[in-house]
Amino acid sequence: MQIDKLRGKQLDQLFDAILSLKDREECYRFFDDIATMGEIQSLAQRLQVAKMLTEGYTYSVIEKETKASTATISRVRRCINYGSDGYQTVLDRLIDTAEK
Repeated sequence: MQIDKLRGKQLDQLFDAILSLKDREECYRFFDDIATMGEIQSLAQRLQVAKMLTEGYTYSVIEKETKASTATISRVRRCINYGSDGYQTVLDRLIDTAEK
């Protein structure tokens, strides 16, 4: 995993902080403090791109709907195909949550 290069106390603390959040409102408040609007938008955009890729949408449709560049779409596609299954884990859980 690429992130192994960053693994350590600081990143553990960040992930523990995120895992401690109890609801969506706490997420909004925490991310408002910790990240810029652009960073938050980029993360949300990448997740939407991943969702659309796994649903079979074409690059042109994804580009139009999300305003993501083809470079971003390609990078997300690479992560889906050859990454650590992080996107798939989250997308599966979102589907499970929506079905309940």
